[in-house]
Amino acid sequence: MPISEKDMNAWCEKLLAGSKAGPDLSLADYIRSVPGMASLSDVPSGTPVLVRGDVDAKPGANVGDGDIRLRSMVDTLQFGQQRGWKQIVFGHIGRKPEGSLSKVAKRLGEIMKCEVPLIADWLDESSMTILPAVQQQIAAAKPGAIIVLENTRKYDIERALWKAKPADLPGLAPKLSKLANEFAEKLGKIFVFEAFSAGSLDACSVVVPAAMSKVALGEYVAHEFTQPLMRCLDAQLVVFSGLKADKLDDMEAMINRGKITRVIAAGALSGALRKAAGQLDGKEVCLGIAEDSSKKDLPIYVPESRLEQARKMIAEGRKKGIKFFLPVDFVIQDGSVVEALKPTDEQFDVGPKTNALFEEAVGEFLKLGGAVAFYNGVFGMFEDPKFEGGTKRFIPQIKRMTDNGVEVYVGGGEGGAALEKYGRENWATHVFTAGGTVLNALGSEPVPYMVALRAAAMKSR
Repeated sequence: MPISEKDMNAWCEKLLAGSKAGPDLSLADYIRSVPGMASLSDVPSGTPVLVRGDVDAKPGANVGDGDIRLRSMVDTLQFGQQRGWKQIVFGHIGRKPEGSLSKVAKRLGEIMKCEVPLIADWLDESSMTILPAVQQQIAAAKPGAIIVLENTRKYDIERALWKAKPADLPGLAPKLSKLANEFAEKLGKIFVFEAFSAGSLDACSVVVPAAMSKVALGEYVAHEFTQPLMRCLDAQLVVFSGLKADKLDDMEAMINRGKITRVIAAGALSGALRKAAGQLDGKEVCLGIAEDSSKKDLPIYVPESRLEQARKMIAEGRKKGIKFFLPVDFVIQDGSVVEALKPTDEQFDVGPKTNALFEEAVGEFLKLGGAVAFYNGVFGMFEDPKFEGGTKRFIPQIKRMTDNGVEVYVGGGEGGAALEKYGRENWATHVFTAGGTVLNALGSEPVPYMVALRAAAMKSR
């Protein structure tokens, strides 16, 4: 069903509003509202089906190397192959428009044991129309074929909503509605979402569904949301770190659910909490350049608004019996370990005393009979051997918890990379393929694509 410019404007307003558009909706509400692959069982052979795939991968020399996201799509793609669909897979690689999915298409072919051609140019952005050659190639494809469209971010329209404000939408709606309608008219009217990690406001993720007749969650995405993610809501221990203090929003949302009793924090996130705890306890705490107003454009900067938020979290958390374990020593820019930061210092890792404290926190959690833990992020710039010590020393604590019967869920991204580097995947109960999506789902804001898919599912009904 074509979408009008007016309706597209309203659609995008809902996307930008996030939780404000559905303040009473829970993660479970979003999951229940979007059908799974079984809802498409009656789609006939030869039907073109759009698959927003998790193609942001860097395949290595052999299958199994750097292609975990591609392999997560197998069950969904096989579901379509068995029914003779012509599956058109699309998505992005990296953030830069010049990135190519040529290696991804080749690896996808190796995984699926079939030829997977890549269509390099598929959109005339000047007129916002799908190129005729693309339609011709899809029409000529045999039932069961898989075709990949080149990096969606090569086109400006894909990134149009990244920094958009509500006031920008009247100017964007004509182009976005045209894009969505072109997909539906010339490529396919059935949309399968199988890109767990795609948490950005990319047009092909959150706008194209508006013109679809049917939408569905892919097998992998549906599993991740209905099982391990829902279990993370029961976490009593969270290990949080990150470069940006805005992760406080996600931590706050998780704490407010009332299950968490222990918090281990590092990174800029912990800086805000340390400063806040010091202020509440009448102690002076310096965060180094993270509180230097001349550095406010850096991601590590902790503004007063975040300190106010952290003070509230610490104060209310203490009343509820929540214990916060925060760094007590730091590895700074020259590789030395200090117990107090100077105004010119920048924290690059936690020190050995902090690791000992964190290990004690895990031991305490185990004595309390903790059942579920969530680990996200790394403790420092672990890519540099000078600053990997904190993360490297903590990773075995994941195995320690697992060995003691705790379900441990590891966020993707750097947390998953650290577990792979310093341990083994089976040390944890489950490792997600995307950290940002997990934090969105567990945090204060809904995952953008779930907002779009829910709206599309309700519209199609």
